[in-house]
Amino acid sequence: MAHTPTDHGHPVQLGDGLAVSPLGFGGMALTPVYGDVDPAEALRTLHHAVDAGVSFIDTADIYGGGSNEELISQLLKERRAEIQLATKFALVGTPADGYTDIRGDAEYVRQAVDRSLQRLGTDVIDLYYMHRRDVRVPIEETVGAMAELVQQGKVKHLGLSEVTAQELRDASAVHPISAVQSEWSIWSRDVERNVVPAAAELGVGFVPYSPLGRGFLTGTVDTSSLGEKDFRRNIPRFAPDAASANQAVVDTVRSVAEQLNATPAQVALAWLFAQGKQLGLPVVPIPGTRKAARIDENLGALGLDLTPAHLAVLAAASDAVVGSRSANPTWVSEGRE
Repeated sequence: MAHTPTDHGHPVQLGDGLAVSPLGFGGMALTPVYGDVDPAEALRTLHHAVDAGVSFIDTADIYGGGSNEELISQLLKERRAEIQLATKFALVGTPADGYTDIRGDAEYVRQAVDRSLQRLGTDVIDLYYMHRRDVRVPIEETVGAMAELVQQGKVKHLGLSEVTAQELRDASAVHPISAVQSEWSIWSRDVERNVVPAAAELGVGFVPYSPLGRGFLTGTVDTSSLGEKDFRRNIPRFAPDAASANQAVVDTVRSVAEQLNATPAQVALAWLFAQGKQLGLPVVPIPGTRKAARIDENLGALGLDLTPAHLAVLAAASDAVVGSRSANPTWVSEGRE
């Protein structure tokens, strides 16, 4: 049984004056990362998201080798004014075939934005993220080049993905940062140690990706039957031993959901909203899905209140999670803190 929302909420202010819908949509699910995708169904899902009030749409230049931005351009053609559009640069390669490099040099920033604008068929990106940190280049150079894009009118706001607290501070000294996007969920809480407090202090919003644990927290993922091209096979916590240990957190989420007449996905999202309130910063998760019905289900989390007792039970379950959240921990903030 799903909890049904009565109010889809008012826009949420991230940092630097960027207002977005209280729940976003992660476009990566609409590329062949977790299996094959039907482009017509993908576009219908995007339209349904905007119809339902999910107007903060997140993509990246490497999703589907650029095909995800091209898909979203079809949505923008009809509804650009309704959408807060986020995309990213820095990774070279594709999620399905693997990444070959990370580039944060100023020249690459300038090339990448023009390619994204062309694929998206728009003249401005609302939120432009550095997707991963190129440790060979001072972050001041990368963010300095991004700030020039704001001056040129190609980009409105700047974001950073998977940065450490210190990298966020250094970047913020160059230009205001609207959002940090990193993995954050009941089973990925490492960002709470350093990055989240720094964001709260600097007035930066937080955009959790994989808020449902790449589907694991919904209780619908059978790790033993992941397809050959499914990149979750590379993530340590999806390995057979870890996955069976981590089933305990899924069971806890499910039991809380049953008590609240909600779904596991709604509990996982409501938990993030509760963390944002407790830690003093705006939190806008971006779950991705291929199915329109899942968008409505996810929106039900906005009206779901977890009691202190529920939060305590979920915290205890999260402490028992086994395995790293990344195939290469230095690619995420956890490995560089």
